[in-house]
Amino acid sequence: MALNYIWIGFFLIGFVFALVQLIFLGNTQVFNDLVGAVFSNAKTGFEISLGLTGALTLWMGLLKVGEKGGIVSILGKLMGPFFRRIFPELPAGHPAYGSITLNIAANMLGLDNAATPMGLKAMKELQDVNPDKEKASNAQIMFLVINAAGLTIIPVSIMVYRAQLGAANPADIFIPILLSTFCASLTGLVSVALIQKINLFDKVILAYLGGLTAIVAGIIIYFSGLPKDQITAISTLAANFILVTIIITFIVLGLVRKVNVFDTFIEGAREGFNTAIRIIPFLVAILVAIGIFRASGAMDFVVTALARFFALLGIDTSFTKALPVALMKPLSGSGARGLMIDAMKTYGPDSFVGRLSCTMQGTTDTTFYIIAVYFGSVGIKNTRYAIGCGLLADLAGFIAAIVIAYLFFS
Repeated sequence: MALNYIWIGFFLIGFVFALVQLIFLGNTQVFNDLVGAVFSNAKTGFEISLGLTGALTLWMGLLKVGEKGGIVSILGKLMGPFFRRIFPELPAGHPAYGSITLNIAANMLGLDNAATPMGLKAMKELQDVNPDKEKASNAQIMFLVINAAGLTIIPVSIMVYRAQLGAANPADIFIPILLSTFCASLTGLVSVALIQKINLFDKVILAYLGGLTAIVAGIIIYFSGLPKDQITAISTLAANFILVTIIITFIVLGLVRKVNVFDTFIEGAREGFNTAIRIIPFLVAILVAIGIFRASGAMDFVVTALARFFALLGIDTSFTKALPVALMKPLSGSGARGLMIDAMKTYGPDSFVGRLSCTMQGTTDTTFYIIAVYFGSVGIKNTRYAIGCGLLADLAGFIAAIVIAYLFFS
């Protein structure tokens, strides 16, 4: 429903801006620009969707091999001790622990098809022990905010879009996304833990959070000490090495588990192909709406207003052209994706704005959508502080994305 209003809003705001320019400024070209944007963006949406089939087929096939090879179960076991401490109200041995760990592990690997059913199952199991069926429990809020923060190890779809739009190295945003999404996830988890009075100084919690934070801090410190011309080259090499290692690990695990790797790859590849075909109407619709919004001058108005505000504060304003992605992401994943693609088309996939837009897109998940789906599935009406903590995580992630983008790409 949110996307429906957003989509209509783009059209109506664009039309109003164009009408104002025609009446008060005598700009007779603006409606020609609107019509041109409609056809141009419809063509772009179709071409991008069509071009996605190869890459999505490849990656969905590889992820299916990893899934059947047991990588999701392995990650679930690794995270189990940590999750048992941040959900203290859950009884020991409750089945929700298994669903929670598998859901988070699947999300980290970008296995959306596997993650959503596991997440809904976990929410239902958490609802079974919720004393007030219409009010979100502490455990449900913690689980939802972790999901909304969107910690992702492999941002497959973003790399695919970058490749389709001609990026010199589609994976160069891999490490920046990993760093910024970690900041978002840590902020969301800590904010909920503080409200729920969870002991963050527990040895196990400190070991997990401290270890991950130390790794992230080490990466930032290392890259901060490098010359600017080496940062992109080294981060790209590291990202490519990690991705290839993950692919090989998936295949090896499949062999160890005696999985028919080729047949499993084909099974997943079919899902990737079907996914690419299914998104054509959605991508065309949102890109056409954004095209109207941009051609009318409304996008420039928003960006200019933000740029002037930050300029008054003495802050460099290069990042403001990517802010529409950040503003849209909590409301609509599809809308933010369309704005990310629009930014790469307008400024180039290897521009600072293009890369920052991609980093912002991968930083968090769609907070309001997740709240609607997960809480709606079990009839929760009182979300308590879930939205506030989710949006705080979004804010932290976007600020981190801007800082990290300046470090890596400026």
